[in-house]
Amino acid sequence: MEKNYDNQNPAMELSLLLGILENINEALVTIDQESTVHFFNKAAEDIFGYQCSDVIGHNLSEILAPRCREEHNHAVKHFVKTGKATLIGHETEFNAMRKNGSTFPASISFSMTKVGNDMFFTGIVRDMTETKTLQENLIRSERLAALGQTVAEITHEIRNPLMLIGGFARQLIKSVSGKKDKEKLSIIAGEIVRLENMLTDVKSLYTPWSLVIEKFDVQDLLEEIYHLISTSNVDKRFTVHLKTSEKSPVIEGDREKLKQVVLNIMKNSIEALPDGGVMSLEMEERGDSIEITVKDQGHGIPKELQEKIFNPYFTTKKGGTGLGLCVSRRIVEDHKGSSLTIESEEGKGTTVTISLACKLPG
Repeated sequence: MEKNYDNQNPAMELSLLLGILENINEALVTIDQESTVHFFNKAAEDIFGYQCSDVIGHNLSEILAPRCREEHNHAVKHFVKTGKATLIGHETEFNAMRKNGSTFPASISFSMTKVGNDMFFTGIVRDMTETKTLQENLIRSERLAALGQTVAEITHEIRNPLMLIGGFARQLIKSVSGKKDKEKLSIIAGEIVRLENMLTDVKSLYTPWSLVIEKFDVQDLLEEIYHLISTSNVDKRFTVHLKTSEKSPVIEGDREKLKQVVLNIMKNSIEALPDGGVMSLEMEERGDSIEITVKDQGHGIPKELQEKIFNPYFTTKKGGTGLGLCVSRRIVEDHKGSSLTIESEEGKGTTVTISLACKLPG
């Protein structure tokens, strides 16, 4: 049966229209030619942080940032006086301000409605925070890809002569008889290895990578790492404790890259124990996440250096590249929702926590 829309109840139509406008996703703000607010929907409340009752009947300038306030008042007065629009009919981007004083990128488009001799202006406002973030990430990814290509080409060109120099130096060590000559050649060979490691780290930092996602048992991974570290501890200079949970949690992630991260952190802990000591590798389930913790009782990190430890090329170690922690954090954070944090106190040791938000239901 067809519905007849010609005889609809005007009150019901108005109620329907107001309901639609109140619940659409974009913020709607309607003002008169004196900038008094007449309509402020739910999306506007969510975006700006004001309640409708805080705004209706008040001048719009009260909730605008100072610069926007001046531009808005000028635009409205100019249109009322001349009938010429500067913003009406166009979408404009601006920095908006929430009730708590924080600013955010937004877009706004205006329309004008005349009721008798009165003018009403309606602005449709969109929060552009997520859009801007996606745009910035895309630009960053494009720049990183271009930089990664350049780095890959440069490291390739440098690595070849380094390999030759290192190879020749190691050959000469076997053939020379003088002690000083052997020492000099050993230094050359050692520096070549250091430079090759730096090239590897630089390539890891700037070359885009893709995670190889697979399901794996975290406990098996930690036991493998524990075995590798224990095997390398031939002089028993330090003690390593492994603590895992009763269950064997399974996660989805890049097993080899996460293994690289934990090994790098444990290597740092070993270097923080020059005179020996105790370190631990622990795992704990926390809700939907897995926490892997590496603790040592080493010399700790001075407070003034803690803000710099993730900076590329910052290092306090002789011969260090300063890229290990930077690359490690990038690997962890590429696992969505995961994090790598460090707590340290000089003279009391360091705790590194890797929180992996990729646990599968057991």
